[in-house]
Amino acid sequence: MTQNGRRDSPIEHGFPHLDTVRAAITALFRRLSYDGIRAYDTSFAPADAAFTSNDDLHLGAHRVASAIVHALRLPDARMVVCFRTMEQAATVELAAGPEYFIEVNDRFRTHRRDLAAALAHEVTHVLLHRLDLRFPTTADNEILTDTAAAYLGTGWLLLDAYREDALTHQKLGYLTPEEFGYVLARRALLLGEDLSAWFTSPQAYEAYVRGRALAGRELRRAPLAAADRAQRRRYARDRRAGTAAPGSSYRFEQHPAGTRVSFPCPVCGQRLRLPVRGPVRARCGLCRTVLDCDT
Repeated sequence: MTQNGRRDSPIEHGFPHLDTVRAAITALFRRLSYDGIRAYDTSFAPADAAFTSNDDLHLGAHRVASAIVHALRLPDARMVVCFRTMEQAATVELAAGPEYFIEVNDRFRTHRRDLAAALAHEVTHVLLHRLDLRFPTTADNEILTDTAAAYLGTGWLLLDAYREDALTHQKLGYLTPEEFGYVLARRALLLGEDLSAWFTSPQAYEAYVRGRALAGRELRRAPLAAADRAQRRRYARDRRAGTAAPGSSYRFEQHPAGTRVSFPCPVCGQRLRLPVRGPVRARCGLCRTVLDCDT
């Protein structure tokens, strides 16, 4: 189900769902594997999302839906798209397939610019359904769906649908704009992809920059060697005490062979465990990222 932005409601900002977002990225790696994630190395092209007033409504909607199906590597899934009056932006009926029925809010009959964004969320629901990947609650499942869409190359459309000014407040999906930016930046870290030039919404680009900044800071957290001086001092103090300060992403563990530090991989989120012994290079077994650390 795609959440519908409303003009009379404020848009949530910041990173309130960050723990769930990080868990979703890790779950995607565990379910799809490194090679499976790399198969989504090309983001959904803006040209494939184009849907103008000159296009036939239903033919155009099915063309865009089919392109998203292809981008999400669901070649044997068929989307049947219809329009009706509803509160949500869109919803999908999950069944055994191969046909899935997507209902879209009537407003997209004329506001076609963001139809692809709404469809991207719903088709991702189908992908996760087929992968049998889900979180325990409905709310967390919606966060998982937005995160998967963004991380697998179609969800940048959901961020680009975000617009906020004196007259308009619109956001599709359940992540905040900054969280969408954060997920897209995490994807860029793995694939070397920069979507900056693709955003048509200035507010979406600004949210992407804020999310990218957070992802960049995570690459400079202790015990990573790129941590700044203040973090290194705090880490050294915690290491001597044998316990991490509140809010730290790392923690110390006692083993017969000596103390180890565990911390999340900044790319996939899987926790790494390293001996506390100084400079070391670590390779994440899940996403294969090589990290320079100073434990």
